[in-house]
Amino acid sequence: MASRFAGLLLVLVASTASAQSTMFHVEPLPKTKSELTKRFTSAQIEILEKLNRRDREHLLRVDPPVPGLVVPDTWIDDPLAYSPFPSTWAAAEPHAKAIVVHQALQAFGAYEHGALVRWGPVSTGRKETPTPEGSFNLTWRARSRRSTDNEDWLLEWYFNFVNERGVSFHLFDLPGYPASHACVRMLLRDAQWLYAWGEQWSLDDSRREVMMAGTPVLILGTYPFGEPPAWLALDRLSTPVDLPVAMSAPATAR
Repeated sequence: MASRFAGLLLVLVASTASAQSTMFHVEPLPKTKSELTKRFTSAQIEILEKLNRRDREHLLRVDPPVPGLVVPDTWIDDPLAYSPFPSTWAAAEPHAKAIVVHQALQAFGAYEHGALVRWGPVSTGRKETPTPEGSFNLTWRARSRRSTDNEDWLLEWYFNFVNERGVSFHLFDLPGYPASHACVRMLLRDAQWLYAWGEQWSLDDSRREVMMAGTPVLILGTYPFGEPPAWLALDRLSTPVDLPVAMSAPATAR
């Protein structure tokens, strides 16, 4: 564990040294919730959740350890200013709505006719149960449902995108690394927003044929387990990631 911490620290030091105009720096982790709320406003904590890919609880308790909190040099009111995704995406322009999940970055972006309207942190599938890569559609949603893996797990603000496997977006813990059983975990505010914003599919009377596909979903890449998290490379945080020049999504009742 100590060696992993040292490796992450080296990455951060090297990144800071090489980026003369970086928008971010690293600060020591708060020791208590009280210290967190004294140092940062509620709106700033929401930005910290995004940048560090951890929900509020996990901003304090981190395992594996990290060198500290990634914090903006300058606080900006618009959360889109901190997005790892480009503000426009040509491949999504033909679609009224589209979602992309970048697994290496552990983040999602939502686009309307190619314009970024929202982004946030996620926790995708762990190494043993990876989130499937590829093109999908939102299928159906449920305010809450019990997990098929463990009935003790209540999955709230659930929006499925792989029907035959029960893979979905939903509210659950974001510890700062891929930890799910293939689903895409989200913060409460993001899960609620997607639940209301996303479009379900429409099926025929037999419920075997798709009459109208739901919102396209693109799951990009895989997570590089064993490597330092990409969002800790400070020199790269100010440069939007490249997205594919084309996207497609299946329209089958799977």
